[in-house]
Amino acid sequence: MNKPDLSVKIGNLTLKNPVLVSSGTFGYGWEFSDFYDVGMLGGIVTKAITPLPRPGNPPPRTIETPAGLLNAIGLENCGLEAFIKEKLPFLGGLDTAVIVNVAGAGEDDYDKVVSELADNKDVDAFEINISCPNVKEGGIEFGTSPASASRLIGKLRKKTKKTIIAKLSPNVTDPSEIAIAVEDAGSDAISMVNTFRGMAIDAETGRPVLGNVTGGLSGPAIKPLALYQIYRVSLKVKTPIIGMGGITSAADAIEFVYAGAAAVSVGTANLVNPAAAKEILDGMEEYCIRKEISNIGDIIGKAH
Repeated sequence: MNKPDLSVKIGNLTLKNPVLVSSGTFGYGWEFSDFYDVGMLGGIVTKAITPLPRPGNPPPRTIETPAGLLNAIGLENCGLEAFIKEKLPFLGGLDTAVIVNVAGAGEDDYDKVVSELADNKDVDAFEINISCPNVKEGGIEFGTSPASASRLIGKLRKKTKKTIIAKLSPNVTDPSEIAIAVEDAGSDAISMVNTFRGMAIDAETGRPVLGNVTGGLSGPAIKPLALYQIYRVSLKVKTPIIGMGGITSAADAIEFVYAGAAAVSVGTANLVNPAAAKEILDGMEEYCIRKEISNIGDIIGKAH
């Protein structure tokens, strides 16, 4: 058969293929450009950007766990001004969608980043981070309350015509409540899941290992949990879902599509295998050819 159509539509943004890379696992794109042409991906989601630079949490900030990774980076980033001057020119020169992950300590921080970049030609979409478990203010506060999430997304919706993606937390009783709230407030898409809150203790010292005490668990260990949440939420909303959580192979990615994800995002796998996202994209295309699937959209949510 001919090459399958892997393009997907997220809001008013058309991705040439459904493979993205998750915020915080791919730097600002150039860090992985020596391994392959990162412009071949459907999109690059940047590190979280806040108005001012953030140093992040005290070390240690990562620890490997069985089939996973605990991280407590704390939204370390270069800040909005340096991002525009130093990082965005490279990203804007790539033949792929540039999705800026936006974070902050309060609504004004989110507002400033989105407003500043709303008319920037090199930015295609915003992923609004309302789910980071590794900061003491902002982020997770918006992501655990339907009312707070709705208020923030509604405010940002008025600031830009670009695609808005709300990044949801799995650390709630029912993520579909938040999903419905942000959909109603004007979010064009949902990305999920962010990391699950966890911790590690050193048995010799009896003390927490991470400098922040707690961190977010990612990697293959959370894949079944992520699949379930995406399957469940996709029954409740009409907006596209970008699925993530333990994707390390093309087979994993296809499972997320069957569960209801229109696109997938590769995270921790990038830290283990810098070419993971490329290999997953190649594998998804090969799968569609083998199964005679002419359009990836035909199998979204088919597990229902």
